[in-house]
Amino acid sequence: MKQKDIIVIIVVTFISVVISLLLSTKLFDPPKNRTTEVEVVQSITSDFLTPDKKYFNDKSLNPTKLIQIGDSSNSQPFNNNQTQQ
Repeated sequence: MKQKDIIVIIVVTFISVVISLLLSTKLFDPPKNRTTEVEVVQSITSDFLTPDKKYFNDKSLNPTKLIQIGDSSNSQPFNNNQTQQ
């Protein structure tokens, strides 16, 4: 390389470093602005409160109960060889 090439590389590097430093101070928050408010949660305890009687009572529906719709006596419902009546 020639002497002029080395000088140009050094000048371009210096200018790019200065521009990078200036842009980074404008783009990123300074440490004084890095405060955040967070939500405070309640601590976990071993106490278990009784469920609401509005939802958990004797008249409530049981979602785990088996629901059967129609007669399921046919053991092969999708067999194409069924005789039609």
